[in-house]
Amino acid sequence: MSSHVTESTPSGKRLICACTMVRDVAKFLREWVVYHAAVGVDRFYVYDNGSEDDLVDQVRHLTSDGFEVFTMSWPWPKTLEAALSYSAAVHRDSCEWMVFIDVDEFLFSPHWVHSENPTKSMLHSITTVGEDIGQVSMWCADFGPSGQTAHPKEGVIQGYTCRRQIMERRKSLVRLGAVDRSLTNSVHYFLLQPGFRSKWNTRVRVNHYKYQAWDEFKVKFRRRASTYTVDWTNKKNPRSNDRTPGLGFEAVEPAGWPHRFCEVNDTLLRDVTRRWYGLGFGNKLGRRRIIGTTPGSSYNV
Repeated sequence: MSSHVTESTPSGKRLICACTMVRDVAKFLREWVVYHAAVGVDRFYVYDNGSEDDLVDQVRHLTSDGFEVFTMSWPWPKTLEAALSYSAAVHRDSCEWMVFIDVDEFLFSPHWVHSENPTKSMLHSITTVGEDIGQVSMWCADFGPSGQTAHPKEGVIQGYTCRRQIMERRKSLVRLGAVDRSLTNSVHYFLLQPGFRSKWNTRVRVNHYKYQAWDEFKVKFRRRASTYTVDWTNKKNPRSNDRTPGLGFEAVEPAGWPHRFCEVNDTLLRDVTRRWYGLGFGNKLGRRRIIGTTPGSSYNV
């Protein structure tokens, strides 16, 4: 099992940080943090979009276990892109690279399946690129409910194992020093300064546990962070990729929902994390020493 010691660059920056926006998804946070810390993320910035659950307690438990997790209040709805721009600007002196993903998204490479233990080099190797590479893009694999009718108690990685075949969206690992001064982004990837370019990495993907058990998924009807579908009950922009295929405009469970979006049986990440940690791995990592600033702190923007 890896030691999970935080790694800094010669400049004192964390090599890889992760940024996400959340609202009432605290129960997903530990699995997301523990997994990504094991494979190479050094620090986590969580933008709280008005949560009313136990986010504070979850973060406190994580930081007491030695993970660098910081929360920021970001109360404005439909402002995800603004939050990402803000994060890219204010954390460029703290992080060399930043990945912008949601708490239901997990970076993974099928090439890791034979590894006996997770190591930070798994993600760190993605940053071994030319100095002109400012952004590394990865495809997203969208997983369906996989027969689940409630949130799987052992976590999303273990519970959701069937996905769509086509990979459409992309997410990016961004070199913060390469981001254009305009901070322009289009949901998880950025406009870069002249002299920098993007590069695709097809060895690593994002497992997006997008279409979950209905009671979890329908919450997305109540409030969305994205600007592209302002209100799912509004029939404007019906072809947006933010909408779910065939779902319509009401938060009513479609017939056969537990078995939708299942075209490829994909248990790769489930199997490798089960080998690393067993079931419920989010509770099985030990404490690690923190270097530098105090995690768990919050501040308003």
